[in-house]
Amino acid sequence: MKALLTIALLILSNTFMTLAWYGHLKFAEWKWFSKLGLVSVILVSWGIALFEYCFQVPANKIGFDGNGGPFSLVQLKVIQEVITLVIFMIFSLIAFKTETFRLNHLIGSIFLVLAVYFFFKK
Repeated sequence: MKALLTIALLILSNTFMTLAWYGHLKFAEWKWFSKLGLVSVILVSWGIALFEYCFQVPANKIGFDGNGGPFSLVQLKVIQEVITLVIFMIFSLIAFKTETFRLNHLIGSIFLVLAVYFFFKK
């Protein structure tokens, strides 16, 4: 149960992280947003990133084996990175129609799955 909760929280966290880091590139298409200066865009991104932390910190606290969770620190980081890349790919394909998923992306994804396998192998 802790493993699923940790992963669900990491997915939510990384969704907000992707919006905070890259959403402003898409939001610039909105008339009111495109008029904002850099400082305002940074503040909007910080506001979104607050929600990232609201999910990331509990995910790490619940998931870390030092707190009774199922994952080592390294495993938590690898899970988080893979989730980040998957969320980013989905976001970029949906939000930015000019992005495409290519064979090299598929091959890279396979290597990521292999990396996860080796990090979890005893």
